[in-house]
Amino acid sequence: MSELPQIDRQLKELKDWQLCAFCAALTERMFPNYALFSRLVEFGDAARLRLILDGVWDHLANTGAKMNFEVQLDHVEDNMPDLEEFPMYGASPALDAAVALFETLNCMISADLEEASGIANLSRECVATFIEVTESDDQLSDEELIKLINTHELMEIEDAFQQAVLDQLKALKNPNRAAITALRELAANGGISNIGISDDN
Repeated sequence: MSELPQIDRQLKELKDWQLCAFCAALTERMFPNYALFSRLVEFGDAARLRLILDGVWDHLANTGAKMNFEVQLDHVEDNMPDLEEFPMYGASPALDAAVALFETLNCMISADLEEASGIANLSRECVATFIEVTESDDQLSDEELIKLINTHELMEIEDAFQQAVLDQLKALKNPNRAAITALRELAANGGISNIGISDDN
């Protein structure tokens, strides 16, 4: 799978708070994958994880809300699905979303380029796996599978989304509530996740 062009170079240009906002945006877009899985199989506390992600956004928007991100790491880890316990496909994107939230919290505690790059790759791998599971077959060669993934509409949308987040963040000199709110709305994507699903009841 090809990489989003020069994403690491672009991430290196970001300030600490921008790296955190990038992580939060990608996690936000992945979150419906967790919420849907949690509701369907009655696993985990999606509402708790939602509150934690909300706390990240509130902190980035300087609302004055306080949250101990180190404490929240344990809560997120406790709500990660075990792929051996849940062998169905849906557990995988749910786990990806929980891992993304965990890494976002780590970035909030100590901003790290590798955390941001890791979440970017995690989200793309989540999309790639979905495409492979839903649209590939045993007749495809490795080269054909890679082409299918890289040229698929969902991957093109994913790459465009990540670039849009980077562009919005690079245009900001300092965080402000309006800009963070706009970024959050972009990431929320009307409740549609990076693999095109939602948790509409």
